[in-house]
Amino acid sequence: MADKLDDIDRRILAELQRDAGKSLDEIAKAVGSSKTPVWNRVRKMRDSGVITRQTVLVDPEALGLEACFFVLIRTAEHEAEWQQRFLEALQSRPEVLEAHRLAGDIDYILKVRVPNARAYDAFYQALIAEVKIHNVTALLSMEEIKATTVLPV
Repeated sequence: MADKLDDIDRRILAELQRDAGKSLDEIAKAVGSSKTPVWNRVRKMRDSGVITRQTVLVDPEALGLEACFFVLIRTAEHEAEWQQRFLEALQSRPEVLEAHRLAGDIDYILKVRVPNARAYDAFYQALIAEVKIHNVTALLSMEEIKATTVLPV
């Protein structure tokens, strides 16, 4: 679908990524179109899977989630059963914001948001009680320099 997106589609996506709460009239004005064609384009991009969902961004610190850890995981387990248990463990934990399987020396990296180091330790203890992990390294983010959900369109 990406190759079928024209300039107006991309401008609509840019507007929605900046603020999905904008009205169709506001988006149409910003992209130089009218409301109905913009609505049709948005609907088409939803139907094709370009737009997957709309959500609200919340300041984690406003919720008391002041500690952000990047967790590097190495495992000696590579069987399908272990991977399924690991995936289920991650999916069930709301403090895991992102999880990526990597190429290289580290098998997985997690982005974990918790109130403090004690809460991270509780997360860690629960995780290793559920699945066998060879090595875990936790890195505390001292400062968030850039964070965005806006993709370059």
